[in-house]
Amino acid sequence: MTLFLVTLMNALVGACIGLTGIAGFLLPMFYAGFLGLTPIESLALSFAAFIVSGILGCPAYRKTGDLPLRASASLLAGSLIGAVAGTRVGLILPPAVLAVILYLVVLASGTSVLIRIRADAARSDTAADASSDPKAAGRPSPVVLFVIGAVTAVVCAESGAGGPVLVVPVLMLFGIPARQAVAMALIDSVAVGIPAAIGYFAGGSIGAEVWTLLPAALIAHGAGVLAGAANAHRIDASTLKTIVAGGSILIALIKLAQLIVG
Repeated sequence: MTLFLVTLMNALVGACIGLTGIAGFLLPMFYAGFLGLTPIESLALSFAAFIVSGILGCPAYRKTGDLPLRASASLLAGSLIGAVAGTRVGLILPPAVLAVILYLVVLASGTSVLIRIRADAARSDTAADASSDPKAAGRPSPVVLFVIGAVTAVVCAESGAGGPVLVVPVLMLFGIPARQAVAMALIDSVAVGIPAAIGYFAGGSIGAEVWTLLPAALIAHGAGVLAGAANAHRIDASTLKTIVAGGSILIALIKLAQLIVG
């Protein structure tokens, strides 16, 4: 039953990532809050999946010219360093503290998605067209991108946030168009996921059951990403994001309340 649930959840989250670029932050919450895995095991499985979704999600954006590799290089460099630091912090924190951080980040992530959806809806068509034009906005300097990568990676690696849900709003705040921001965040999730997954699998107490779940989780996640990306044009992304964000906020609040009461 556990294997079935892990396969199903990874396929669904992967599909949401393929469709909208977000939802990865639901995985560690599912593992820790629903299956009862330890926070370290939850983070290890989640970051392994984020590597897969990042690798599979990037080619489509590269094909359309929405993935600026030169700008991404600075972001990735910062993320590699930040992910190592964040993973070390995550390994030494008590499980209860790590669980609270996880749910708080999920709560903040879901809220940020809703805020961004509302801001996008309020933007006029003219402004939206301008913001989606790569030539209409400047790009932050390599130093700024390095700092963004380092800071967001610490939070992601420590808490299990997928990356795009934190990185995309920050990049857009600095003037990067939405599609470029999503593409850069996806490739950034690989830079965060590799050191984080290695760190948690090597440095944490990973049960044998987790290792047996890993292949099915990665295959299902990859299949979900590909299926979602192939059908992205057929669904209202804003509606799906609202559902994902609203559900994550509700679950995070419930889990935080349970931790406080317990």
